[in-house]
Amino acid sequence: MAKTILQPLVFLAITVVTFLVCYLLAITVSVGTIESDGLSLIMVAMALSFAIHWILFIPSYIFQTEKFYDLTGTLTYITVLSFVVFIKKTTVHEMLDLRSLLIYGCIMIWTIRLGGFLFWRVLKDGHDKRFKTILPSFTQLLMTWTLSAAWVFIQSLSALVALTVITSVEMGLIGWFGLTLWIFGFGFEVLADHQKTKFKADAANEGKFITGGLWDISRHPNYFGEIVLWLGITVMAVPVMSGLQFVSLISPVFGFLLIYYVSGVRMLEARSDKKWGNNPEYQEYKRNTPVFFPKLF
Repeated sequence: MAKTILQPLVFLAITVVTFLVCYLLAITVSVGTIESDGLSLIMVAMALSFAIHWILFIPSYIFQTEKFYDLTGTLTYITVLSFVVFIKKTTVHEMLDLRSLLIYGCIMIWTIRLGGFLFWRVLKDGHDKRFKTILPSFTQLLMTWTLSAAWVFIQSLSALVALTVITSVEMGLIGWFGLTLWIFGFGFEVLADHQKTKFKADAANEGKFITGGLWDISRHPNYFGEIVLWLGITVMAVPVMSGLQFVSLISPVFGFLLIYYVSGVRMLEARSDKKWGNNPEYQEYKRNTPVFFPKLF
């Protein structure tokens, strides 16, 4: 009984703390960035991210559906970053600098591709297994939507800094190196997703686990690609940062911690161990294949 009463309070506490952390981050990195009507664009971006997620949480709970959860992340990225770019273009610069155009373009390509892929997968599978126990709980579902809003904001924090700084700096070697990282990471993620989709589409592979292609050098190559591409975004943003804006370097670190320890690798590893843990071939695969960072030889 005590556990039943305590859990909703824990979920609410996590929700509040998550919002406060994002609020403090927005205040910290906003120094020296563009303001609109006296309000930092980064603060507006944070508010938009949470507003969109909290609004869409309502029909998610009422209709007990998670089908548009991942799509909401895509909608939020597009809305928040497009708003920031629009305000910057109309109030500060007639033409956007090359760095801003590349960062904005890279994130748009990534979010539309990934959001569409995840939405198609949920429609194809009929449900998202992660939400089986989450949907019935108001406080846990609210926490989950809040964490998604925080994910969008913190993941894109270094990009938001680059898009809202007042000064302009040439791309330089660091900027182009960041773009190279993004191209590599994006290609790695897309190829890994394609290989797994093709594998699962073959009826002969029903009940089997994938070991071919990029999945031969990493058990989660798609997630590795995801982290690398976001690291590339951050590297592209570094040359225009100064002072407390360097706090936004938390972006790829946060992304890695979230994917590795919370929502991605940890959950899938547990699910795979439960399904194939007694399979000698799976045990051999785990022994010879790194969980995340690809093996070189």
